[in-house]
Amino acid sequence: MSELREAALRSKAWPFEEARRLLKRYEKAPPEKGYVLFETGYGPSGLPHIGTFGEVARTTMIRRAFEVISDIPTRLICFSDDMDGMRKVPENVPNQELLYANIQKPLTAVPDPFEEFDSFGAHNNAMLRRFLDTFGFEYEFYSATEFYKSGQFDAILLRAAEKYDDLMKIMLKSLREERAATYSIFLPIHPETGRVLYVPMKNVDAVNGTVTFDDEDGKEWTLPVTGGNVKLQWKPDFGARWAALDVDFEMYGKDHSTNTPIYDGICRTLGVRPPEHFTYELFLDQNGEKISKSKGNGLSIDEWLTYASTESLSYFMYQKPKTAKRMHFDVIPKAMDEYHQQLRAYPDQTPDQQVNNPVYHIHGGDVPESKMVVPFSMLLNLASAAGAQDTDAMWGFIRRYAQDATPETHPDLDAAAGFAVRYYNDFVKPGKTFRAPTDQERAALEDLLGRLKAYEGAMDAEELQSLVFAVGKDHNFENLRDWFKAIYEVLLGASQGPRFGGFIALYGLAETCALIEEGLAGNLG
Repeated sequence: MSELREAALRSKAWPFEEARRLLKRYEKAPPEKGYVLFETGYGPSGLPHIGTFGEVARTTMIRRAFEVISDIPTRLICFSDDMDGMRKVPENVPNQELLYANIQKPLTAVPDPFEEFDSFGAHNNAMLRRFLDTFGFEYEFYSATEFYKSGQFDAILLRAAEKYDDLMKIMLKSLREERAATYSIFLPIHPETGRVLYVPMKNVDAVNGTVTFDDEDGKEWTLPVTGGNVKLQWKPDFGARWAALDVDFEMYGKDHSTNTPIYDGICRTLGVRPPEHFTYELFLDQNGEKISKSKGNGLSIDEWLTYASTESLSYFMYQKPKTAKRMHFDVIPKAMDEYHQQLRAYPDQTPDQQVNNPVYHIHGGDVPESKMVVPFSMLLNLASAAGAQDTDAMWGFIRRYAQDATPETHPDLDAAAGFAVRYYNDFVKPGKTFRAPTDQERAALEDLLGRLKAYEGAMDAEELQSLVFAVGKDHNFENLRDWFKAIYEVLLGASQGPRFGGFIALYGLAETCALIEEGLAGNLG
């Protein structure tokens, strides 16, 4: 057994813990189908949001961890529930009237409000696939509409007709009396209007595989459950899909956790062992509210990638999946810097440490070298102090700090410089608030200015940090954090900032002296 596999079998990293739990599923014999199947589900009722990406990213991390500890082949299916009826119109899309005119039709039968694809479902599916492809995920895409209409789901639908009473018992236990009175696991697609109907069944014929019902106008219809004429309610559909595909692993948000016994019961009743589950905590917006596709609140996929790298988003998704996370723009700089800190640490770690390092799971074991010789938080403050509008201005400073660095040799640093300029101008600059120094702070800043003007040492970040530190001590700041906070608030218009010695080395002595003079004169605000 390789050293890496041994380390993985000991690892407490959550992807390996889940992979080991999944492997126990087949400790007696490998799967008859010849592979372990991972699945993620997606409801394309609105534009894909960042939580959707997180589900695929985390599932992929577990899949890769499984491949380290097992030789059983794996597959990953991304399944789109695009045959669901559109119950409400998303608030963040155009052509609202067009959508309202197609309420309750399957999403793949609703016209695309963006007028780019054959349907709204096809548009949202394309958005999801484009993003998953950007990240290089290996997956197979399944459309529920195609799955139902092509006959791939027919065998399970016919079995559902046979087991109708047993499946209904599972569902009725979870429903209020009023809802239970009209509930059916089957939702027929009206042959004339094309709408998904929520009507009770008058008869379910298991022998012929048909359902009989009255539509909203009282007209009776009999339809086969096969061929896309009928779909399942979403909870039965969840478990039936597991049975149809023989899914081995699926993760979903905490809001689904109370439904787990229902999903499992449906799957077992249809004759298939339910998959292993992993429940993650929800993503919240800046107000602590759950991110919603229909509301469009919280960070979007494209918004994160406007201001930070794909890897930083993967790093954010790796962290504590069972803890609720607030996803707003202010989490981006921290994710960027922590990702590169872990990247720099990786080469010198033991195999046991490496398999517990987030970057191992982000990169599937093929971990690149970090070229970020300047932290992202430092780049943000450089953009602030320099008023940078493009990366050329940033590189003028970066080259003095790291003489061997170029955009070509340090592409991640070059990209980060561009992210920093955009992030600064869109989020930091509008909220900058400068203040005048107190008498104690003024005296300390004047002292710092004098020492920097007289400084003849190397442009070394640690030496310069020691100099700034010494000024704070000499001016009797009881808590030196207050001294550094004063520097940030007076000179950078923010209450937090980088190690100031590193900032001086990056920004330059003369430039820092000029900045202090402007701050003392009250000209920065």
